[in-house]
Amino acid sequence: MQVIFMGTPDFSIPVLEGLVDSAEHRVTAVVTQPDKARGRSGKLTPTPVKSFAMSHGIPVYTPERIRDPEFVEVLRGIPCDVIVVIAFGQILSKEILEMPRYGCINVHASLLPRWRGAAPIQWSIIEGDTVTGVTTMQMNEGLDTGDILLKREVPIDPEETAESLFSKLETPGRELLLETLQRIEEGSITPVRQEEKESTYAKILTKENGRIDFSRDAVWLERCIRALGQWPGVYCTYGNKTLRAWKARVVDEDSEFRPGTVSMVSKKCFRVQTGRGQLELLEVQLEGKKRMDAASFLNGNPLKTGESAFE
Repeated sequence: MQVIFMGTPDFSIPVLEGLVDSAEHRVTAVVTQPDKARGRSGKLTPTPVKSFAMSHGIPVYTPERIRDPEFVEVLRGIPCDVIVVIAFGQILSKEILEMPRYGCINVHASLLPRWRGAAPIQWSIIEGDTVTGVTTMQMNEGLDTGDILLKREVPIDPEETAESLFSKLETPGRELLLETLQRIEEGSITPVRQEEKESTYAKILTKENGRIDFSRDAVWLERCIRALGQWPGVYCTYGNKTLRAWKARVVDEDSEFRPGTVSMVSKKCFRVQTGRGQLELLEVQLEGKKRMDAASFLNGNPLKTGESAFE
């Protein structure tokens, strides 16, 4: 098949790489988000997908709005049997969805209809799912509401982070897309309509999602730390600085103290009482400092049991 690929972050690259390496398909163009200013210098930086495509000599397009009539006409001029979309970041119009012979196929990092939306990997960890996976879907005008083509399950380990789960889903996503395209050509796939009553929504993450609310239970907070570590980060206020939590353990018993109070201090770690159970902090990062284990933090920031040090 001749394929137009639409994607933006690192997670999209293994699927694109699978298409590039495949003898059965030819990527005729890549569409990704425009370059963005990064860091203090404000230097424009291409998306990971753009960098990959350019290194492989694939034509790249970076429209501000993919639905603009001018760019739709550009798409019409590109040879294409199917459009493959994975974590692209813009909504496709009906006109684009109906343009290719085989339509538009989305590779989504959840077992649809569970976790439609922008952050399925993170929310699957936060909500305590024990299994997730990858779904290929025939796209329609809704948000991840199209008919399901194929699925592949992947277990979520008890200590899974968003980063480790991203890595685990890369190969299944690549393999599932290639199988989907093969079976579409063969006519051996029967699309399955999604059950609306089973759907959940993985809302986009903001900085506020990372603020620790110690009135929540310790199990929830520990899962947030694993899910949101890189972005937006899980943090609270210590003194007049931000303290970021990188690793924690749940102690499934309550202390005599109120939520947000230091409930135990040892040489290697400290605990904070939550709405249910205690959160034992093992790795933290104080604003302006490097990530460190709790013992190193305590050396410079002595805490006392019963102290309300965190907000």
